[in-house]
Amino acid sequence: MKDRAMAEQLRQFVCPHCLAANRVPAEKDALLAKCGKCHELLFTGEPIDVSAEQLARHGQGTRGAALLLDVWAPWCGPCRAMAPQFKAAAARLEPRVRLLKLNSDVEQQASAELGVRGIPALFLFRDGKVIAQTAGARSADQLVAWTEEQLASA
Repeated sequence: MKDRAMAEQLRQFVCPHCLAANRVPAEKDALLAKCGKCHELLFTGEPIDVSAEQLARHGQGTRGAALLLDVWAPWCGPCRAMAPQFKAAAARLEPRVRLLKLNSDVEQQASAELGVRGIPALFLFRDGKVIAQTAGARSADQLVAWTEEQLASA
């Protein structure tokens, strides 16, 4: 229990602009935090498009928050239909959860390493490890509910 409290005190987020890791004290509002390197806001209220390398940086550099990854493709109808829902979920889940998008056509190796069999595929990470995954399009309400349920049970 004490380790969990300590982990919640240490919050570290990767800047979506320059990929620098930034510590944000627990008593500060992370939504207002700016990157110490590039001085841009750490949170934009929108999902971040990432490469495999950027995904790894977010996974390694994020502490005290979770990552929700949407693996998608531009030709996928359900993926395109879910995109605005995923964006709406980002505004509701940040800063507890950072939402990321990985294009499976561009990042085929990363998709294969994750074991993606169908898209859209969702992966929930905590401390760099997958703690839950599912597939299929969802509404913003369903995305938020699924994420919160998985985090509560992990």
